[in-house]
Amino acid sequence: MSRQRLALAALPVAALLGVAAFAPLPFTLAQPGTTADVLGDDHGTPVISIEGVPTRSTEGELRMTTIVATGPKADVGLGDVVDSWFRTDRAVLPRDSVYPTGGSEKEIEKHNLDDMAESQDAAVDAALNYLGRRPGSVDVTLHLADIGGPSAGLFFALGIVDKLDGDGSGGDLTGGRTVAGTGTIDADGTVGAVGGVSLKTQAARRDGATVFLVPKAECSEAKSELPKGLRLIPVTTLKNAVNSLRALEHGGKIPGC
Repeated sequence: MSRQRLALAALPVAALLGVAAFAPLPFTLAQPGTTADVLGDDHGTPVISIEGVPTRSTEGELRMTTIVATGPKADVGLGDVVDSWFRTDRAVLPRDSVYPTGGSEKEIEKHNLDDMAESQDAAVDAALNYLGRRPGSVDVTLHLADIGGPSAGLFFALGIVDKLDGDGSGGDLTGGRTVAGTGTIDADGTVGAVGGVSLKTQAARRDGATVFLVPKAECSEAKSELPKGLRLIPVTTLKNAVNSLRALEHGGKIPGC
């Protein structure tokens, strides 16, 4: 009798697993995305344009990083989730963590582009505040098409600093290297955490970066799948990031994760 009951009890479980294999799940699948050099051009237009004050030519690259995720309405099945769990170049994220606003794809796209615009404004303010320059005498325009969200803020600010001041002693802030990273920024220079850091490190190394600036709070995640040849430098503020890059070039002490 007990065996019969066990077999009968197992039937709903098996049926449930069968349904789960085909039913869409509330997850988003992500992978390394593109990177963009904020010191360079985007479709023929400089990413950072500055008028009203002299600027300097730069060498090296400052690459902001992205992830590519399935859309908010995409059907993600159990097989997709299991496959991604066993791959280092994929991540399974709760859909709400990637698309917290809900709404249609157009509404979410608008939200992300609005976040990017706010991030650009904050980056300009942070860079000019750091350099002690008045916004009224410097006209900064940022252009980076088809990328949304606030996670490029730190690198926009670093690019402005490099174009206006370099490392402060005549050299490039990058030291001629390809430096990549991520992080939001506030007008006071505070660097904030972002998502998908372990995927962004892979995108950075793929595109030639040897140094990756990461919000300090996300060091553990960044180290979890760190590609060989990529050095992590934790940052908490714009000033902290600039000082670390200067130290990297001039042999000073550099923090590590």
